[in-house]
Amino acid sequence: MDMPAANADILARRDAIVARLAEALPEDALISDPRQTRAYDCDALSIYSCPPLAVTLPRTTEEVATVLRICSDEGVPVIPRGSGTGLTGGALPTADAVVLGVARMNAVLETDYDNRLIRVQTGRTNLSVTGAVEADGWFYAPDPSSQLACAIAGNIAMNSGGAHCLKYGVTTNNLLGVTFVTMAGEIMEIGGPAMDAAGYDLLGLICGSEGQLGVVTEATLRILPKPEGARPILIAYDSAVTAGACVSDIIRAGVLPVAIEFMDKPIIHLTEAFVGAGYPMDAEALLIVEVEGSKAEIDDQLARIKAIAQRHNPTTLRESASEAQSKAIWAGRKAAFGATGQVADYLCMDGTIPTSALPETLGRMTELASDYGLRVANVFHAGDGNLHPLIMFDANDPEELRKAEALGAEILLLCVEQGGCLTGEHGVGVEKRDLMGRQYGQADLEAQMAMKDVFDPAWLLNPAKVFPLDMRNGRRV
Repeated sequence: MDMPAANADILARRDAIVARLAEALPEDALISDPRQTRAYDCDALSIYSCPPLAVTLPRTTEEVATVLRICSDEGVPVIPRGSGTGLTGGALPTADAVVLGVARMNAVLETDYDNRLIRVQTGRTNLSVTGAVEADGWFYAPDPSSQLACAIAGNIAMNSGGAHCLKYGVTTNNLLGVTFVTMAGEIMEIGGPAMDAAGYDLLGLICGSEGQLGVVTEATLRILPKPEGARPILIAYDSAVTAGACVSDIIRAGVLPVAIEFMDKPIIHLTEAFVGAGYPMDAEALLIVEVEGSKAEIDDQLARIKAIAQRHNPTTLRESASEAQSKAIWAGRKAAFGATGQVADYLCMDGTIPTSALPETLGRMTELASDYGLRVANVFHAGDGNLHPLIMFDANDPEELRKAEALGAEILLLCVEQGGCLTGEHGVGVEKRDLMGRQYGQADLEAQMAMKDVFDPAWLLNPAKVFPLDMRNGRRV
């Protein structure tokens, strides 16, 4: 994975640039000691790292605008950063760049139950948005696996989803408005409390733009009343392909669970050793299907799902009968990444496919893993075809890392071949940057880059991400 060389002129002016930032910001809003900036040298794709020139930690939109104006004037790249939980290197710095972290911007600015919205600073963590309203019977729907730590800023940048996005959608379906700061330091209000805003859908452009267009400092989010009840069911099969076929049939039948999660045999065994959730150890794959609503609605939906599941001859079918059983069913799924990290380094892929293609895709992934001689554990949001294969390897072995990256690329391209795309909720970052030309044609990429030209003409925001390095400003160079 290549990154451009640092700009020697910027490095030579480092002290002057840091001095300008120090003069304009509160004392505790700037980190320039190289021993401290190393804490910001990567995100959760930690196999790649680079200490930045400096780190700024503003507390207000105005301070963000100040940082951007100074960096724009000095020609210094800026790396927007939320909590650093991203899995594609989207917050990977370059040595000549200033990291702009929003973690200290975590206030709740407004709560409006009449209009079902909450306005927050975007450094606030995902789970704490629900935490601010749950005592009054409300919640924020998108729920990435890292929701305890990930920031709303990063959720917006990558258009994050989560286990319950099958019913409630991803970030873009729950985002009403933003306060947005351009690289020139201009502050814009886009969208708002209304269901739809006049003019062009700039909000749709910004959500998922991976820090390429500007920095989102405040967000107006949709909140929902908590459902009357919810109940999961665990369904195990002796074949991953059969489990995939069951998912496809549930969706085809028009049933809309709140979540359909898939776990294969390797991840079942890893999580069982880690948390002891009571999963069937003889299963090749299991599904966690959750529905919600009134008791009558739950009973009706689960009866239909069980009838579909039975047609595929499950080895285990276990419906929750209590809150404790529900927590046990979800325990392994929620611990999947941690359980895998206990035994190996891993790359977490993020391709999407049509749900009808699940059986064939899972079969091909198994063949590819065998070809590379690597272990792959599958755990993902099956209901919307968002795959998260965990490719296990030894990060201290350069050859294993090379094979893991090559296998990951093949899996992602397989998703594209099946009619899906390179990413569902993790973004492109640097991990998938060089695959973009395999999904998009020249004209497609030029159209996307033309939008970046409008918002960031000097291409200073989050450099070397998303677009292949041999393309810049809509031209091949």
